[in-house]
Amino acid sequence: MNEAAPSVPVVTRFAPSPTGALHIGGARTALFNWLFARGRGGRFLLRIEDTDRARSTAENTQKILDGLRWLGIDWDGEPISQFARRDRHAAIAREMLARGAAYKCFATPEEIEAYREAARAEGRSTLFRSPWRDVPESEHPDAPYVIRIKAPREGQTTIHDAVQGEVTIANDQLDDMVMLRADGTPLYMLAVVVDDHDMGVTHVIRGDDHLTNAFRQKLIYDAMGWQVPVMAHVPLIFGPDGKKLSKRHGATATADYQAMGFLAAGMRNYLLRLGWSHGDAEFLTDAEAMALFDLTGIGRSPARFDFKKLENLSGQHMAQTDDDALLAEVEAFLEATGQPPFSGPVRQRLRAALPFCKVRAKTIPQLLEQARFALIDRPVEADAAAAKALDPVSRGILSELTPQLQNASWERGSLEAAVAATAEAHGTTLGKLAAPLRAALAGRTVTPSVFDMMLVLGREETLARLGDRLERQE
Repeated sequence: MNEAAPSVPVVTRFAPSPTGALHIGGARTALFNWLFARGRGGRFLLRIEDTDRARSTAENTQKILDGLRWLGIDWDGEPISQFARRDRHAAIAREMLARGAAYKCFATPEEIEAYREAARAEGRSTLFRSPWRDVPESEHPDAPYVIRIKAPREGQTTIHDAVQGEVTIANDQLDDMVMLRADGTPLYMLAVVVDDHDMGVTHVIRGDDHLTNAFRQKLIYDAMGWQVPVMAHVPLIFGPDGKKLSKRHGATATADYQAMGFLAAGMRNYLLRLGWSHGDAEFLTDAEAMALFDLTGIGRSPARFDFKKLENLSGQHMAQTDDDALLAEVEAFLEATGQPPFSGPVRQRLRAALPFCKVRAKTIPQLLEQARFALIDRPVEADAAAAKALDPVSRGILSELTPQLQNASWERGSLEAAVAATAEAHGTTLGKLAAPLRAALAGRTVTPSVFDMMLVLGREETLARLGDRLERQE
């Protein structure tokens, strides 16, 4: 399979089956196709392979679309339904029949099974060799039939794969696959080829579990005289134990990672690096990824999912995300996880807290924990460690600090000076005085800087929280 001519605009596609939510492996396939097309000014198309009517549901289709949208992967045009194109697929099967590249097979399921049982007993290949392959039309019975392709029986077939290199099989390993059932419905192998051709797909980037399918699909391309797309079969994703990623390893759907609060940008970056590399580059923006991504950077070995690397990349992207964009992603997270939206004042406080909270978090829940002081209302409840820090001596010092803060100008230098002077007056340090301040303002002993919190909360809220704590006698 040769590279498409450079003058041909790049067209890639992602073609999921709507039998479940968007899997991490599918998300990476979509990402690779999206980056390859977008980086070359091409088109990225979406096809829903919904021919399995028993398992394909509108709900699952929506889950796939939602997963792609969360990841920030957009597509050109409307998603195409493979099932809706079944008449076109059947027409191609009949055209191949007319060309002599396919034939009518009248073998019954019982006859096929008997053939295979005999082959097993004799130690032969169980690939069905239809006795109808070369029977002339004049000798055909008036009975139901399927349409089978005429696969070559001798020689070899080679696929030039952009990831796997040259892969060759003996043609006697290819069967005369069925393309059209007796009821006139097309099979997957035919539908995929017809759709890719009609959509103008130039590059088929998919999991290497489809590599054997490529040999069978090439038969259809050749029979119709169609240009074969560039094939790139990407190794699968394994879990940390070296086995194919599955539910036993934990979360496998993109929706699970959205619910855990990973940033979409971090997820894109991690999925990109899961089986593709460019030197030592780890952190990549979308613009960098689109500029750098190519098929030669995809490795031939399965990639192992590493939760810690995902966390680290999510944290790096969080630290560099624009505050308004980050706030929007936080609000989308709340909606996706069924949590109530922020009130106006809380939203303003969170926005003000993002610059220093986002550098200490890797996920949105961690970010919200860092910013907890800005999200809670009075009275602030102290946890056990915070309550211990608010002993009578500490509360006495806070009572003397409060009027100093009332008179201070509300900027960092003045606040630091007021706290330092009070600490010095009591023979302690600013660091030690910070513990009861944290407890009074946030109800925790581990928080962002007390001065960052004061500036976010403002004079009125800060003094009110200190006053609440001083009124308590615990």
